[in-house]
Amino acid sequence: MLIERDPNGDFILDSTELAERFGLSQADLRRHMRHGSIVSSVEIGTAEHAGTKRVSLRLGNRLWRAVLNDENEVQHEEMTILRRNAPGQPPR
Repeated sequence: MLIERDPNGDFILDSTELAERFGLSQADLRRHMRHGSIVSSVEIGTAEHAGTKRVSLRLGNRLWRAVLNDENEVQHEEMTILRRNAPGQPPR
């Protein structure tokens, strides 16, 4: 997957590949983005993980994560389906 940085340091992900990861058409991905349904976060590695970053994107119960090296190359990625907690169970 192509991950670049803009002049402000924000990450830019390829929408075609991102739609594929989530099993969506590009039109559906764009619709979710317009509605704010996709939540993203970036974590900066420390200690033994210094120089790495973890980019996470969540859409509903689907969570895609990628670990990037110091040159923003994807070293590892995974898609996780999050389960709902049973009534009365603490959050996971």
